[in-house]
Amino acid sequence: MQRNNLSFINRLCTKRSNGMQLGIYSAYLHFIGELDFKTRFQKIFLKLFHSYIQALKSFMPIKVIAFDADDTLWINEPYFQETEKKFCELLEDYLPHHTVSRELLKTEIQNLSLYGYGIKGFMLSMIETAFKVTDKTIKVDVVEKTIELGKDLLARPIELLDGVEEVLLNLKDHYRLVVATKGDLLDQERKLKNSGIEHYFHHIEIMSEKGESDYLKLIKHLDVKPQEFLMVGNSLKSDVLPVLAIGGHGYHIPYHTTWAHEKVEHVVEHPNFKQFQNIKSLLPTLLV
Repeated sequence: MQRNNLSFINRLCTKRSNGMQLGIYSAYLHFIGELDFKTRFQKIFLKLFHSYIQALKSFMPIKVIAFDADDTLWINEPYFQETEKKFCELLEDYLPHHTVSRELLKTEIQNLSLYGYGIKGFMLSMIETAFKVTDKTIKVDVVEKTIELGKDLLARPIELLDGVEEVLLNLKDHYRLVVATKGDLLDQERKLKNSGIEHYFHHIEIMSEKGESDYLKLIKHLDVKPQEFLMVGNSLKSDVLPVLAIGGHGYHIPYHTTWAHEKVEHVVEHPNFKQFQNIKSLLPTLLV
């Protein structure tokens, strides 16, 4: 662009004296230099201003802490795995355990959009898998036993993970505490009621899915900014990554066993991400 403009000025000045041409040329260079300086200054200023805003956001105090429930507050996945093992044993005359288990996982994932998460959807997926792997020759008594496995799972007592109540007791006067969990509505309500810790929570959110839009709705309902929201859970996929993506904080507490659908293999690197060995190790960070 500057070459074209210079060429134009040179042509404009061809009939004039060399002195006038030099004067116009010098004035043009001065004008362009000022513009270029202003443009560079604006870019630097905007970059610094953006960094300043990001820094301010990162220093916003956390106001709300949301906890996942299953395998964060109480034991869950080991019970599912125990039930799945018993289900595979019912079908061992048809296929090896690992094959039945693989078919069950496939069926569960296919049915998530229909049944959602939770024991009831798991039970229906077991029955469907039984029909698939036996080519619809499954005996009625095996179906009945499968239903009983699901009912037994629903009746399991709630066993809090070590340190959960201590952590909630220490945090309740400093933050608004929330439960944000996936699962069947009735089942999760039953678990919370039987857990003995429901009274610590300002709000209970039982979610059909945990995506970015779902967390944004929750944060809007809680009337806080994303930077003031912390999610604590055992699943990187559901509890951490979506919250980091919207500007919130995500603290990961790995559990020794995780459902295959929730596993994330890559390393998470983010200024708002932290990983802890257990729930009690949160306290030194959150009670500074």
